[in-house]
Amino acid sequence: MKLVKSFFVSLLLLASAALNAQTYQNGLIDKTIAVVGNEAILLSQLEAEVQMMLAQGVISTQNVRCEILENLLKQKLFLIQAKLDSLKVNEDNVEMELQDRMNNALTALGGEKELAQYFNKPVHKLRAEWRETLRETSLTQQMQQKVVSDAGSLTPSQVERFYRKVNKDSLPIISTMYQLSQIVLYPSKEAAGLVAKERLLEFRNRILNGERFSTLATIYSQDPGSASRGGELRMAPKSLYWPAFSDAAMALKPGQISQVVETPDGFHIIQMIERNGDMFNARHILIKPEYTSVDRNKAFKTLDSLKTLILADSITFDRAAFKHSFEGKSAMNHGIMIDENTGASYFEKDQLKPADYNAVKNLKEGEISEPFESLDNEGRGNVIYKIIRLEKILPSHVANIKDDFMVVQNVANGDLAQKAIDKFIAEKQVENYIYVDDLFKNCQFSSKGWIK
Repeated sequence: MKLVKSFFVSLLLLASAALNAQTYQNGLIDKTIAVVGNEAILLSQLEAEVQMMLAQGVISTQNVRCEILENLLKQKLFLIQAKLDSLKVNEDNVEMELQDRMNNALTALGGEKELAQYFNKPVHKLRAEWRETLRETSLTQQMQQKVVSDAGSLTPSQVERFYRKVNKDSLPIISTMYQLSQIVLYPSKEAAGLVAKERLLEFRNRILNGERFSTLATIYSQDPGSASRGGELRMAPKSLYWPAFSDAAMALKPGQISQVVETPDGFHIIQMIERNGDMFNARHILIKPEYTSVDRNKAFKTLDSLKTLILADSITFDRAAFKHSFEGKSAMNHGIMIDENTGASYFEKDQLKPADYNAVKNLKEGEISEPFESLDNEGRGNVIYKIIRLEKILPSHVANIKDDFMVVQNVANGDLAQKAIDKFIAEKQVENYIYVDDLFKNCQFSSKGWIK
C-alpha cells in the first residue's frame, strides 16, 4: 500500500519524541543538563535522542550521550542566532510535517486513545509540543542554511586548487558505472486486468455466501504486509492510501465489502472493520495483473526483430527507441536510461534492477542484450519487457578532477560549508553564556568551547 512513511520510520518518530529517560545516579530522572543563552536542554531531551539511536541499532554508551549533547548544544546556538536575525518559521511546512508525524504515530499505535496512553498525555498537548519542536527545527535549519549560503561556493579554479592540495585518500571511491539505452514494451494490461477482476469477483461472491474474508485474504492476497493478518491493514488515516482505495473504504459500513477497486498497486476488494473520523481499519485482498506466456512471447518477438534491424543498420537504436519504446522518458532521450532521482545517465550496479544487471553484466560496450523480463521504475513491480544496449562502462576509481568534477566540487563545497559552520560555532560559544552539568564533565567534545 502507498504509505507516506514506513512503519519503521513511525517508530523512530515516536522514539524521538518519547520521554523515556535512563535513571542516573541517586535515582535522577530529569533535570536541566545544559544551558545555552536562555535555552535549556533537559536530560529527558537527551534520552529521547538516545532512544531513537537505540531503535536504529546504535549501542548506548556515555560517548553516544556526549555526542548527542554536543549536537543539541550546537542546535541551540543556531536557534538563538535565528531568533536574533528575526528569521521566520514556515508555518505551512510545520503544519504539514506535524500532520505527517501525527499520522505516523496514529498508524503505529492504532488511534488517538492509544497515542494518548502511550505518551501519558492528551493528544492536543502532544500536538502542541511537537508543533513547537518543529518550529524550532525550522529556525535551526534556516540558520544553518544561511551560514552555509553566506560562505558561498567555490569557483572551478578554486575546486582545482582544492583537488591539488587534498589528501586523495579522503576522496570518495567511484563505483563501476554503466550507461545504458533501452527499448521497453508493456504487456497487454486489459486482458490481465480482466482476469484479476474476475478472480476478485469470485472471492467476493464466496464471502457473501458465507466464507471468511480473512481466510481468503490469507490464502490469496498478494499484499505480503497484510495477508498474514487476514488482510487487515490496521487503523490508519485515509491520507496514507491511494485516493481510490480510501474513497471506496470510507464509503463502506462495518462489515460491508466493496466492489473491485483499481489502484496503481493492482486490484482490490475491501471490507470495512472500523471507522473513526478520517481514520479506518479495513481488510483487503490484493490481486496484481499476471501476464501469460503469450504476452511474453509476443513482446520478445517484437524486441528480437528490432534488435535484428539495429544490428543490420536498418534502423538506429535511438530511432527504434523513439518509435517503439513504451517508456517515454528514455524514448525521448535517444533510449538512454536516466536516474529519476539525480538526472544522471550513469548507474552503479546496485542502482540497477537485478534483471537489468544480469542482462548487461557480460556485454561489451555497444552490444545489445537478448530480450528479457524486468520490472518498471514505479516501485510497484509491474512487468515489462526490454532490450538494453550497453553504451559505456566507467571502471571503479578514486574521484578525480578530470572524470568526476561534480563529485570533487561537492566534496570541496562540503569542506567549505563545514569550515563556515565550525567558525560560526566557535564565535557563538564566546558570545553566549554556556553551562554544562557535571554529569557530562568528562565528555570529550569535538569543540573545547562548551566547558568554561
